[in-house]
Amino acid sequence: MKKLLSVAVMAGALAVAACGGGTATTAPTTAPAATEAPAATEAPAATEAPAESVAAAGGLVGVAMPTKSSARWIADGDNLVKSLQAAGYETDLQYAEDDIPTQLNQVENMITKGAKALVIAAIDGTTLADTLQKAADAGIKVFAYDRLIRESPNVDYYAAFDNFDVGVAQAGSIVDSLKLATEKGPFNLELFAGSPDDNNAGFFFNGAMSILQPYIDSGVLVVQSGETKFPEQVGTLRWSGDAAQARMDNILSSKYADGRVDAVLSPYDGISRGIIASLKQVGYYTADKPGPVVTGQDAELPSVKSILAGEQTSTVFKDTRVLAAKVAEMVAQFLGGQTVDVNDTTTYDNGVKVVPSYLLPVTSVTKDNVTKELVDTGYYTAEEVQP
Repeated sequence: MKKLLSVAVMAGALAVAACGGGTATTAPTTAPAATEAPAATEAPAATEAPAESVAAAGGLVGVAMPTKSSARWIADGDNLVKSLQAAGYETDLQYAEDDIPTQLNQVENMITKGAKALVIAAIDGTTLADTLQKAADAGIKVFAYDRLIRESPNVDYYAAFDNFDVGVAQAGSIVDSLKLATEKGPFNLELFAGSPDDNNAGFFFNGAMSILQPYIDSGVLVVQSGETKFPEQVGTLRWSGDAAQARMDNILSSKYADGRVDAVLSPYDGISRGIIASLKQVGYYTADKPGPVVTGQDAELPSVKSILAGEQTSTVFKDTRVLAAKVAEMVAQFLGGQTVDVNDTTTYDNGVKVVPSYLLPVTSVTKDNVTKELVDTGYYTAEEVQP
């Protein structure tokens, strides 16, 4: 990740993530449970200024997160609040539990409260147009967080990890694990993608297929189910692990009665765990039937444990501490009348406009580098990752 971040940006981002910030008098109205988020997101409260001065310094920033059912969103919300409060802003953090009307109401309440900026990780990136028009009418700028908000001219900035590279990294894990540079197969591969209503899902899948498609075309990789089309065949609504498990059950019973799955492209750790549960039900992960290659994303703690236990093969690590710090920096730049830092002005067309973006790099994590990437960086403790 370091090779694509300037020394100044990385140092500043990690400094913000580390120093935390004082607790504002209007602390997040839906506070993330401390036990659910990675230990690394915990930071000591700053003592430089009383809570009142923090709240008064920069005004209110609304933070809308999709759900607390995924540990990564808890960490994102926690880190955003800490970074924004450290920069001098009052925060209103809300989780919508993947319910679109709830998120719309939460954002509209933030507008009514007089938020100066909104940071939104959308549940469905196509449903916010009317609400964002209200924000624009009130002079409120919108920062799309990790998920691009579509079909609205009122998305001012977007910050995320390089989504195409996420898929490239996942496919690379399959290529490396099966040694496709020298082995000719054929190997059986099944494909899973993310939620069709999440703009990122297409980037993840397209990135992966840019690597895997030539092997499929040449017959080195074979998709026995024949299901290769996104989103209608391989999409997983709301990134549901249960839905992924049910689909994998069906594939195994209908296509693999006498064959073996060698690899599964999974876009997200929660989906990966559903796939692995399905595989275990039919005898994989035993001495007689080793598990296939299974990819993932987000370095969620249960999946990190699974990697160290020899089940899930890899995950793509996106350091949410750095993303949260970067977004807080962008918000502060805008509200302070400065030029907002972006590094991509061509890629992310939301259907109405190309949204100026800042993209962060990603890291592929396997059993061999869990300690280096996740423990040594302080994201998890050595005790937490033990299977």
